Amino acid sequence: METSFGFQKVAEEAKEKLVGGVFSSVASRYDLMNDAMSAGMHRLWKDTFVGHVNVPPTAAILDLAGGTGDIAVRLHKRTGAEVTVCDINADMLSVGRARQFDKARSEGLRWVCGNAEALPVPDASQDIITIAFGLRNVTHIDKALAEIHRALKPGRQFLCLEFSKVTVPVMAKIYDAYSFHVIPRVGQLLAGDKDSYQYLVESIRMFPSQEELAARMRAVGFTHVKYTNLTMGVVAIHQGWKV
Repeated sequence: METSFGFQKVAEEAKEKLVGGVFSSVASRYDLMNDAMSAGMHRLWKDTFVGHVNVPPTAAILDLAGGTGDIAVRLHKRTGAEVTVCDINADMLSVGRARQFDKARSEGLRWVCGNAEALPVPDASQDIITIAFGLRNVTHIDKALAEIHRALKPGRQFLCLEFSKVTVPVMAKIYDAYSFHVIPRVGQLLAGDKDSYQYLVESIRMFPSQEELAARMRAVGFTHVKYTNLTMGVVAIHQGWKV
């Protein structure tokens, strides 16, 4: 079986290693590159995303693909709850843990190396599960969604922040030109790695549309599924509940 690695078709069993190589390569400059690529907008998107979370300090929160700790720090600050950061890439976790420790923001965070397609948590154990800019990198999106559903307690919520499909045609053309002509060059300039950022741009284009992802969430059992577009659909926040 084949799957997409950006615009390439690769064997399913090869994608995890290829994606791992991308994030190991960019780990040390990941946050810097996010600022450069989004002109700082990713910070506003993440703040808006975490603003949808309303749980007590006793909640069990699992943040997937959260290696830098960027979302987890925001979640802990908003809720006071302990946040488990789960990422498949040990290099991203190492960089994130060191960075948050250096900034004295590591309190309330727990770091676990794990795969979104086989979560290292019991059934119905989490009050909320989040993933930001990570779902498009898993090999089997539907398998990851099913795992997230399994791990949630009944009546609890899943939140996903991900690049999506721009809803305004003129903006879509500008965004495409910027993505394909500017971002890889910035990646080369700031991180010395054009190919990894070329992949990241391509992976965004290969990710399901807002409606398609919503349908796939419903297919694995989520209810009350909805999404909110930010910046004309450059990114979208998806929400779903487990009954």
